[in-house]
Amino acid sequence: MAKNGVILAGFGTLILAFSGGQASAQMPTAPACASPVAPSGDYAPWANPVAVKAGNDLAGAPILPVGTAGRVELSPTPQVKYDVRPEKPGGSVSYGGILILNITKSGIYRIALGSAAWLDVIGKDGVLRSTAHGHGPDCTGVRKVVEFSLEPGRYTMQIAANGASDVTVMALPNP
Repeated sequence: MAKNGVILAGFGTLILAFSGGQASAQMPTAPACASPVAPSGDYAPWANPVAVKAGNDLAGAPILPVGTAGRVELSPTPQVKYDVRPEKPGGSVSYGGILILNITKSGIYRIALGSAAWLDVIGKDGVLRSTAHGHGPDCTGVRKVVEFSLEPGRYTMQIAANGASDVTVMALPNP
């Protein structure tokens, strides 16, 4: 019986090692910060977000201009009527909302979030796949950045599974 326990413990350790390796390859660990740092360059607007109330449906969704950081007020998930069910919708105690993004020039765009909320970007042909993701500049409050290849047009940004009733969001072109 002791041999089986050792084998199972070893197997469990092996599984944890592999799954941990995958997770760290996808999202590197953010550094510990003694104090917040003001973002600079393209991320400078992050320090002064404008107040925005996300829509509970597409008809009520406001436009978040590219290059503008918004401190987005979200609604409890049960109140949000997503056009496309989010891949990670969150539960009844999470928050979400809908924003509009108008793109005028083709390119890669970064969408920065101040939390680990789920983000779907939807174009005329449906949900888009991200081209990359990672962390924002260290110690700035930019928790994650998701990149998308976008053509000129109107896009729906669906925020889901957020643990708080607000989140900072900013879309910006990738230089």
